[in-house]
Amino acid sequence: MSGRLFLGGLFTALLMVLAGCATQTPTAPEGVSGSEFVRNGRFALRAEEPNQAPEAVQGGFAWRDANGRLTLDLSNPFGNILARVLVEPDQATLTQANGEVLRATDPDGLVQKAIGQRVPVRDLRQWLRSPLRALPTMQQINRDDQGRIVAFEQNGWTVELTRFDAQGPRLLVLSRAEASQQIVIRLIVDTP
Repeated sequence: MSGRLFLGGLFTALLMVLAGCATQTPTAPEGVSGSEFVRNGRFALRAEEPNQAPEAVQGGFAWRDANGRLTLDLSNPFGNILARVLVEPDQATLTQANGEVLRATDPDGLVQKAIGQRVPVRDLRQWLRSPLRALPTMQQINRDDQGRIVAFEQNGWTVELTRFDAQGPRLLVLSRAEASQQIVIRLIVDTP
């Protein structure tokens, strides 16, 4: 699928969601337990192709990973929920603000079904934490002086991790170049 179609599909889905007047409320954080991982922040996705205007989308995210269950809310810049992703051991579900529901057996498959392109959602579960041990699929690994992995390549993505706090990186930059298309995704963690 060409980059233009990929971003066009993503923008069409986002516009449909926005047109539906997203009004879901984010998952309310419960008491933080030892097995719970919570991150909130902002995301930006930008795609560029030669001789074409860059396309971009941005918004916020609320990530709650507890007891093997991940809930990810994606919001527009005004704070309205665009979509909620729920990942459980045997299923991933995306619920859009208009009530449309997509299901797949894993989060990467779910995103591919939603926008026609694989995005490393499953890997983000590890990348959002301070990775100390490299995964077998990681290449070109760079570490900081504390032993944390700060840059690597995995499954066609170049990943940079910076601005660490006690839970993990507060800035993640993922980039991928395919043919003439360049995709960059930035995740900025505002609060734990």
